[in-house]
Amino acid sequence: MGLSLSPLALIVLLACLTALHQCNGNPFRRNNPFRHHHHPRFAKHNYRDALTKSIMFFEGQRSGRLPSNQRITWRRDSGLSDGAAMHVDLVGGYYDAGDNVKFGFPMAFTTTMLSWSVIEFGGLMKGELQNAKQAIRWATDYLLKATAHPDTIYVQVGDAKQDHSCWERPEDMDTPRSVFKIDKNSPGSDVAGETAAALAAASLVFRRSDPTYSKLLARRAIRVFQFADKYRGPYSNGLKKVVCPFYCSYSGYQDELLWGAAWLHRATRNPTYLNYIQVNGQILGAAEFDNTFGWDNKHVGARILLSKAFLVQRLKSLHDYKGHADNFICSLIPGAPFSSAQYTPGGLLFKMSDSNMQYVTSTSFLLLTYAKYLTSAHQVVNCGGTRVTPKRLRTIAKKQVDYLLGDNPLKMSYMVGYGPRYPQRIHHRGSSLPSVANHPAKIQCSAGFNFMKSQSPNPNILVGAVIGGPDQKDRFPDQRSDYEQSEPATYINAPLVGALTYLAHSFGQL
Repeated sequence: MGLSLSPLALIVLLACLTALHQCNGNPFRRNNPFRHHHHPRFAKHNYRDALTKSIMFFEGQRSGRLPSNQRITWRRDSGLSDGAAMHVDLVGGYYDAGDNVKFGFPMAFTTTMLSWSVIEFGGLMKGELQNAKQAIRWATDYLLKATAHPDTIYVQVGDAKQDHSCWERPEDMDTPRSVFKIDKNSPGSDVAGETAAALAAASLVFRRSDPTYSKLLARRAIRVFQFADKYRGPYSNGLKKVVCPFYCSYSGYQDELLWGAAWLHRATRNPTYLNYIQVNGQILGAAEFDNTFGWDNKHVGARILLSKAFLVQRLKSLHDYKGHADNFICSLIPGAPFSSAQYTPGGLLFKMSDSNMQYVTSTSFLLLTYAKYLTSAHQVVNCGGTRVTPKRLRTIAKKQVDYLLGDNPLKMSYMVGYGPRYPQRIHHRGSSLPSVANHPAKIQCSAGFNFMKSQSPNPNILVGAVIGGPDQKDRFPDQRSDYEQSEPATYINAPLVGALTYLAHSFGQL
């Protein structure tokens, strides 16, 4: 029997077919590095839930006047006169971890990594994209204030030693809000280079959605990088008493100059920066063999970032960065030639006892990002004759993230508020003290230590906070005084946002 369709049915059928075609004609279709990597199998973890929470955490770290759509509602306004000590407006930004100091160096790195997460994986973020952009903008609005005066960056608000002598809510702060800066006479190419990287990376995030803001960020990044390059020196020299041992620049400033130039190359497409990288790359340590990527050392990040220019954009002059990036990847592969990474018995990458999880999240992000570049270029990693595929890199990254979310000997999620079992006594002033809503009266500097020393769980849940994590034998005491293992930090979460986005997407959760 022949099939006959009414004109209306034909129109509906054509509309459906067109819609199907349009769905396939998405912006990722052409050479889509994500296309063939859906894992149809069941995911043990709710990566989407973890993603939502990993971004929400940043709202708990906000300084300044909180907006009406604030989701972590036990927090209130704080630091509203920040900057007054030097007659500048430094209200806003983030507290980096569990205290009430605003450190510019880790804040800038956090901003760069949140931006890189959105640049690589934002197209997959769906409803979380807006939240991620708001988290970035909270930082960049502050960084614009901190760089408002030419050849000057305000790099810290608060005296860490005095802040640490108190245990008080940010809303109650009465320790000095001293302001510290770098300038021509007391340079800081490390923090300036990182700030330039942050502004440049963020300019890419806002390029389509807010072109005016994007241009402002790019212009400021260019100016800040010129300052970083022209007046060279580590910021720990002039500000040693203030920034050490908290965020001392141990790896020098060369890595930040290369990293800053790499981001400006990507953001501006100005040949000046490519030329700068070609001329200065070796001097700035492009080929140094180190495999730690975090707030202090950017060498590995710069290698992965610059490898894209060779792999995807076919910039032959950056050929060496593929080899440099491969060297880093090979160091992580258990059993491969040149493997040097340490893992706990439970399988967690272990770099150091203090805040180890920051290296787990940053490395997982780099593995997934490099896998994306390699897939686009139909390339693999070469480890002394051993071929390592992008799929293998994704598997390693997933295993690290899964450990963090609860696949570990203690069956403990190291993200607060995710899963049935997570840390209860994190090293965080605001989370551990009664909220302003529940205890409106001020809690004095030393009175707060009664709460710090208590064995009770924190009264306020800092949703999404990822803490330092277990020791090298997978042990975790969950003690508030143990800042090495129990303190959260913005730079632990920032790269995790990108990794969780990829995993949520690849398991069909987004």
